[in-house]
Amino acid sequence: MATVIHADTELHVHLEGSMEPELLCRLDPELSLETARALYQFGDFAGFIEAFKGAVRRLQTPGDYGLAASALFERLAQEGVTYAEVIFSAGVVEWKQQSLDEVWAELRAASRRAPLAVRWNVDVVRQFGGEPAERVALWAGRHVSEGVVSFGIGGDETARPASEFARAIAVAREAGLKFTPHAGETSTAENVWEMVRLGADRIGHGIRAVSDAGLLAVLRERGIALEVCPTSNLRTGAVRTMAEHPLRELFDAGVCVTLNSDDPGIFGCTLAGEFDVARGLGFSEAELAQIAENARRCAFGI
Repeated sequence: MATVIHADTELHVHLEGSMEPELLCRLDPELSLETARALYQFGDFAGFIEAFKGAVRRLQTPGDYGLAASALFERLAQEGVTYAEVIFSAGVVEWKQQSLDEVWAELRAASRRAPLAVRWNVDVVRQFGGEPAERVALWAGRHVSEGVVSFGIGGDETARPASEFARAIAVAREAGLKFTPHAGETSTAENVWEMVRLGADRIGHGIRAVSDAGLLAVLRERGIALEVCPTSNLRTGAVRTMAEHPLRELFDAGVCVTLNSDDPGIFGCTLAGEFDVARGLGFSEAELAQIAENARRCAFGI
């Protein structure tokens, strides 16, 4: 009997999207569990964004962020994850006019207590623009020695020109951070190309790259890994059915793909469950072992 692969490395999980409905109710006592669960029911990417915003609104204090982090770390450890790179939407914290330093103190304390190794991807919101992104990049660069390993760009992939973020990316690189943008999730291969041109070390999602053979060749030759999140793609409508998911085509093209949970609280998924999804798409245990090894090899903090 073939050995079942153990998924132990998570490279793309959002802190804010990891909160389960029960935790939202704990953070907001006026929120009923029924309403919290209804928040996470949607049929397209716009609905997902509203769900994510609804979750973020419940993070009112630095302590709330610490509680969310501790809950995520405990759940990941229970699922057998031993290393995680967690996406922290610092751009949203700044937008909410909360103290990044105070929130970070809680997150850092939670990560020191965590029953697994934790590193951080500090994320900005594309639609907020380049100037706020540069401020966050400067802030992130001051915390490289405290577990921050990369700088990312999330949000609406088409909201602002990618060139607007060139200075923020340069600031992050000067501080020693990797660059891990979201790209090619719901838009086009060109969105992936523009982040490759800006020096992406890994790409969050990147599934639209499948339509461009030249881009696939560049990803393969440069070893730029894709952080693929199949359940997320299905729930947001990025793919119509799981059978249409391009994971197999990306893998067969020789691109370094990894599997990740993205927003497990919102989507009700786990890292191990994503490997089960891949099994359903016809991946062998040997192929899944390669994908699991890809994640370990592409991790920034190991």
